Amino acid sequence: MSITLPARAESDAPSTSRIKQPKAVWAVAFASVIAFMGIGLVDPILKPIGEQLHASTSQVTLLFTSYMLVTGVAMLITGVVSSRFGAKKTLLAGLAIIVVFAALAGCSGTVGQIVGFRAGWGLGNALFIATALATIVGAATGGVARSIILYEAALGIGIAAGPLVGGVLGGISWRAPFFGVSVLMAIAFIAIVTLLPEVPKPDHHTSILAPFKALRHRGLLLVSITALLYNYGFFTLLAYTPFPLNMGTYSIGLIFFGWGLMLALASVFFAPRLQRRFGTVRMIAVSLGLFALDLAMMAVFADHKPVLIVGTVLAGLFLGVNNTLITEAVMISAPVERATASAAYSFVRFVGGAAAPYLAGILGEKQMALPFWVGAACTAVGVLVLLCGRSALAHIDDHDPSPHSVDEATAISTGDE
Repeated sequence: MSITLPARAESDAPSTSRIKQPKAVWAVAFASVIAFMGIGLVDPILKPIGEQLHASTSQVTLLFTSYMLVTGVAMLITGVVSSRFGAKKTLLAGLAIIVVFAALAGCSGTVGQIVGFRAGWGLGNALFIATALATIVGAATGGVARSIILYEAALGIGIAAGPLVGGVLGGISWRAPFFGVSVLMAIAFIAIVTLLPEVPKPDHHTSILAPFKALRHRGLLLVSITALLYNYGFFTLLAYTPFPLNMGTYSIGLIFFGWGLMLALASVFFAPRLQRRFGTVRMIAVSLGLFALDLAMMAVFADHKPVLIVGTVLAGLFLGVNNTLITEAVMISAPVERATASAAYSFVRFVGGAAAPYLAGILGEKQMALPFWVGAACTAVGVLVLLCGRSALAHIDDHDPSPHSVDEATAISTGDE
């Protein structure tokens, strides 16, 4: 699940520039950590929710499906909203929506209610994360590259901390993680109101049709379809694995904390080095191929918890490398604004992959290993799609993004989630 930007961009700015930042940058970065926590927050409490609310595996996995589906669709309108109302108002709207719907999820009495409130949460998350990176880039000191590193750091901390926080609070009650996010997001809302100055609106309004027009470009369409297919495997891992593991909330939280930590490390540190040595498309294919093999291993040993634990943590490495590289490919695969390219890509992969958690739940009710086999197969097909169309991406490694490009801060307005 990619949410980073080009890792090759480097700056000569001193390392202290990452620390000495305006308070507004830290306010947005803090809110970003909490927003990305929402991705894996529910992992440790999936089984308790099912047990206490008398819901099946497939019903519980709809918590992911509704969240992803709405996030993907909402990505199409984030550019329209932010270009008309400005970044600060868009950020605050996203945060306010998350505060409300996370609290409502904690008050729910049925799985259906939680699923519906998670959908509203997805809308808020899309509005926030689509605008956060551009805001950090515009407000931070030390150049664009340093700004991106700050954003990636917030992203990594959030993804890794989500399952851990969910496990700790989930040990109290399955409702506690939802209330915890609502409180933290309320604090972030206040911080942005007081610390972030009003950001000038873009000079032109973004059309809601722009992402669809961008998909006419073969390279962008190719990367988007590849992401849709591997996202099936990704969200099978994330939404279904807690059920065959059948462990307590603390244990599940720690396992997925390890997964998130590996994903963050690979995304920030390993991916740039592998890219420089082997090339972008080749490393995307290799990382996805290894992820497919990892899922296949988990399918073969679906009833062996140690294998599932190791497979889950290892998957973070493969997905972290892929996430950074495939997002860079999105940004330079088509001659359109980066915001438009990212919106188109996010729409295809999130909406297309939204069915994965629910289908994994249904398949898992029939045979424990089946969801992993299907996830592995979809990921493998994604590798084949990428390799068959790689000529459309041949220009990617010839691209040398400038960390100080003038239009960078305004062009980036949609992040991945």
